[in-house]
Order: sequence, then C-alpha cells, then structure tokens
Amino acid sequence: MDTTSAAIARPPMAPAAKWALASLSLTTLLASLGTSIANVGLPTLANAFGATFQSVQWVVLAYLLAITTAVVSVGRLGDLLGRRRLLLGGIMLFTAASALCGAAPSLPALIGARAAQGIGAAVMMALAMAFVADTVPKARTGSAMGLLGTMSAVGTALGPTLGGALIAAFGWQAIFLACVPVGLLGLFLALRFLPPDCCSPRTVAPAFDHLGTLLLGLTLVTYALAMTLGRGHFGPLNAALLCASASGGALFLLAEKKAASPLVRLALFRSPALSAGFAMSALVTTVMMATLVVGPFYLSGALALSPAQAGLAMSCGPAVAALAGVPAGGLVDRYGPYATTIAGLAAMALGASLLPYAAARWAVPGYVVPLGAITAGYALFQAANNTSVMADVAADRRGVVSGLLNLSRNLGLVTGASVMGAIFSFGAHAADMASARPDAVASGMRLTFAVAAGLVLSALAIARTARIRERPRQQAEPEERQRAD
Repeated sequence: MDTTSAAIARPPMAPAAKWALASLSLTTLLASLGTSIANVGLPTLANAFGATFQSVQWVVLAYLLAITTAVVSVGRLGDLLGRRRLLLGGIMLFTAASALCGAAPSLPALIGARAAQGIGAAVMMALAMAFVADTVPKARTGSAMGLLGTMSAVGTALGPTLGGALIAAFGWQAIFLACVPVGLLGLFLALRFLPPDCCSPRTVAPAFDHLGTLLLGLTLVTYALAMTLGRGHFGPLNAALLCASASGGALFLLAEKKAASPLVRLALFRSPALSAGFAMSALVTTVMMATLVVGPFYLSGALALSPAQAGLAMSCGPAVAALAGVPAGGLVDRYGPYATTIAGLAAMALGASLLPYAAARWAVPGYVVPLGAITAGYALFQAANNTSVMADVAADRRGVVSGLLNLSRNLGLVTGASVMGAIFSFGAHAADMASARPDAVASGMRLTFAVAAGLVLSALAIARTARIRERPRQQAEPEERQRAD
C-alpha cells in the first residue's frame, strides 16, 4: 500500500487536462448509466415485445455479461494498440449500439445491441482509469479517481429516475437514444483533448494472448450465468456452470504460465497493493450490491413504504456517494491511500453493523443514516483503492490492471446480487420475499448485514496485512536493483 501522507503539493491542472478529465468523466457516466437506466424499463419492454419477464431480463444481463467478459481483454488491447485509439473506438461502439437499441425491431435484436453496448462500456470502464496517469499530475491522482467515482455513482443514481421520466414522455426507445448525444459529446472531447498514444520503439510488438482471452471469457461468462440464472434458486444447472467456471479458471492459469505474452501476468499478483486492491474491491462491492438487493424488500415489507417512498429512501445512498466522491479524492491526495482506505472501510463496517438495528428502532431515518455511512465510506474506499492500485503500474500494463480492477468490482456485483440475496432469503426463512411477514424480513436483514459487516472487516484485515507485506518489499527493492545492475 502507498503510505504517502499529508504535505503533498497539489499543482493546478492545465485547462487541457481538465477537459481531458471531463471526457473521461463522461465515458464513466455513460457506462454506469447504461447499467442502471434499463432496469426501470423492463416491464415496459415486456409489454412492448409481448415477452416474459425472464426473457426481458436478458436486456440487463447481456450488458452485464459483455462488460464482465471483455473488460480485462480490452484493457490489454489498449496497452498493445494504444489506449486513446481504443477508447475512441469504444465510445463510438457504445454510441452506435445505443442508437441500434433505440431502433431495435425485436427483443433478440435489442439484446444483441445491448451486448455490443456492453463491449463499448467495457472499453470505457477499463481505459478511463488507465488514462488518469497520462492526463493529471500525480499529486492530483486521488482527486481524479474521486471524480470518476462520483460520475459512476451519479450514473447509477440517475438511471432509474431519468429512465422513468423518458419512458413516460417518449417511450422505451428514449432510454437508449438519450445516450447518443452524450456519447457524441464524449467522443468530441476525447478527440480534442486526450493525449496521443506514445509511439513505442519496440522492434517486435508483443502478441495478443488469444487462448488466454478465450479461456478467461468462458470462465467469467459461466461464473456470471451460474450466479444469475435460476432467480435466486441454486439448482443443478447453476452447479454445473460453477464447476465449468472453476475448470476454466484452472485452464486459464495454466495457459498464462506458458504464454509468451500472457493476457494477465501472474507476477502482478505478487504485489501486495495490487492483489489486496482486487480482493478488497470484490468484497466491498458485494456489500454495496446487498444494499440494492435487500433494500427494496426491507423498506416495503418491514417498514411498509410505498414503491415511490422506498425508491426515494434508496436513492439517498447513491446521492451520498455522488456528493462524497470528489472530497474523498482530495482526502486521498492529502492523507494518502492507506489511511483513507482504512477510514472508508471503518465507516462501511460501522454502517453495516448499525443499519438493521437502527432501522428497526427509528424506521426510515434509522435506515437512511447508516446507509449514508456505508455509501460515503464506499466513496472514500473507492477513491483510495483505485489510486493505490493504479499509482505505480508500468505504462504498458495500466490498461490490463484497470481492467482487472473493474473485473473485481463486477464480480462483486454479480456475487452480491445472488449470494447476498440468498442469505437474505435464508435468514427470513421464506422462499418468496414479496409475501414474507415483516418480522421475517427484519430477521433476514439482520443476517444479511451481519455477513456484510464481516466482509468489510475481512477487507480491513487484508488492507492491514498488505501494508505489512509491502514495507519489506519496498525496503528490498533498492538492493534488488543494485544486484540487477
């Protein structure tokens, strides 16, 4: 972990750097908005295409699976082909696919366009963070990461509200077509202000790892399907897919050991900062997904709120994350990633521990205040962890490391949606949560957030262990370099 402390001079950013950061912020907003804006339209899409709810769910799943499968590979392609070139292509693909979604004549066509949109989003997610080191001074990296985290939270919070308003005014096509002008603006800013790709003097360019890419893609898609199929019921198909994912993961590791130019260098995971950053990101996003999965059932089932009231209470979380993102980045620049990581995780652990008991005693205020602590802590953690992971990565590996960081976050979201939902159902002793008694819902809530607090405490232990392991490594590096010379 980076132990940089206060007293860092923070030089002002040049206007071109500010505009470049604005383009990266727009791409992050679009990728996040693409995830959240479609959910609110699922009932409308089911009516428009005469399809079942299970069928229209693939409008969301196709996007999520495309991002999860492609995000590491496109990050590596950016390292090899040039990040600026590939990011421009990703923005163009996302924008064109958004137009195709709005013009889709059938549900299969819409699902296919959403998969293409997800690939474009994977490019934008993987390369936006990788570009930060090329656009802002190092002393302002935390602020830039905080801004990207803010835009991600804004996209998540804005999606349901904006989507509902667009559907009511213009129809379901508008939730996809609205992304087109924003994508064109992001493309213009990226063309105008992003720094050009550096020309490498290498005589032989490294080859792209096609076998590793295929194996990783199959591993991830089978894992995501295992976690999402069955609507919360883990059956034989889920077990088979999970076994296939484990086998694919083993084959991927074997292939990477033998590859001349691997997609993911396994030596990366010898760095305590990187391996800890990936693990903590997966744990923490699992907890964040629990608030989104469990929240609606608790607010409506235990607190008897209407859908509109429940939505307003849940929107407080993303709103706090959006407001806290930029200040969190400033704290990272001032106090260093390690201290702010610990502070963010401590806030999350406190909020997760208090939430079910405070909500049971003080109803909606007791729910909203701990949720605010969780999401503010998450904003602080995210800015610090992203800064720590990306700080000292070599320029030719930033894309793949950023892709891995986004992958760990996505895997946490997928796992949280399934596993934490199952824990909630188990704690409530009810298969159908929509008709469960209020006391059963409250019981499920207590168990879910007890597990959530345990996951955050595990992340705290990882952060502490990684820092202890990093210190001897940092002390040994000068001696290793001298021996190498």
